[in-house]
Amino acid sequence: MLHDSAEDFFHYLRIERGLAENTLASYQRDIANYMQYLKTNVQKNNWEEITRADMTGFLYSLKDNHKSSATIARHISSIRAFHQFLIREQLVTHDASLHIETPKKERKLPDVLSIKEMDALLNIQGTSPLQLRNKAMFELLYATGLRVTEMITLKTSDLHLTMGFVQCVGKGSKERIVPVGNTAIRAIETYLQQGREKLIKRHPETATLFVNQHGKPLSRQGFWKILKKRALEAGITKAITPHTLRHSFATHLLENGADLRLVQEMLGHVDISTTQIYTHVTKSRLKDVYTSYHPRA
Repeated sequence: MLHDSAEDFFHYLRIERGLAENTLASYQRDIANYMQYLKTNVQKNNWEEITRADMTGFLYSLKDNHKSSATIARHISSIRAFHQFLIREQLVTHDASLHIETPKKERKLPDVLSIKEMDALLNIQGTSPLQLRNKAMFELLYATGLRVTEMITLKTSDLHLTMGFVQCVGKGSKERIVPVGNTAIRAIETYLQQGREKLIKRHPETATLFVNQHGKPLSRQGFWKILKKRALEAGITKAITPHTLRHSFATHLLENGADLRLVQEMLGHVDISTTQIYTHVTKSRLKDVYTSYHPRA
C-alpha cells in the first residue's frame, strides 16, 4: 500500500503538476529513500500509522550519514508535498509532516572563473565540427547564463540571431528571452554553417541545436565530460562544474555594474534573493583585491 500511494503521487506530479523530468526524478529519489527507511526501521503497513517521530527518525538518519542541510531540506520539501497529496486523496486524516522544521541552508558562495580563466576556456582554435560545437556552446553559456539543461534542449528554431536573442524554457516550464552578444552569435553561426551539418548527416531530422558526434542530442553528462576536458586543456585548476559558466556570467555582469534586477531576469530566477548570492561573490572578490593590493591591508 505504501508503494502504490507513492506511484500515484509521482503520476500526479507528472500529469497534473507537469513537472520536468529532472525535478520528478529528484522527488522519486527522496521518497524512495524515505520509504526504504520506513520499511527497514518502522515496518508499518499504511501511511495513517506514520508519525512525526518516524519522520524525524528518517531525517536524523540523513544527518548521521553526513548529508548536507540543503539535501535534508530538499527531502523535507518532498516529504511534505507527498503527505499533503495523501491528505488531498483522503488516504490519511492527519499530516505528520506539519511541524517538521527545515534546517537553514549553508550559504555557500559559488565557484566562479576569473575573466582571464574564462578567456582561456573560450580560446578554442580548432575547426573540426566538434571543436566548433564546443566553442559555440561555451560562448553561448557565458553570453547568456543559461542552465546546461536549457542549453542542451535548445532547438535551432529557438535562435533569433539577427535580432540578438535566444528563447529558452527554464524551471517550471517558464519561457524567457535572453540577449546574446556578437561573439557568441558569430561562434554559433560558424558552428551552424561548418559543424552541425556534418554532425547530423545520419540524422538530418534532428531539431536540437547541439548534438553529439553521432548527430543525436547532447546529454548533461556528455556536456560535463566536454567541459572538464576543455578546462584541463586550458590549464584551469579550479573545480569546475556545468554551473560554473552561469555563475561566472552573473558575477562578471555585476562586477561591471549591471543592475541586479536585469541579471535576475536573464538568469530566470523567480526570487531576487537567489540572485543576491552573486552580490556576496563580488563583495568577497572586492575584499580579496583590497587585501592583495592595499599597502596597509
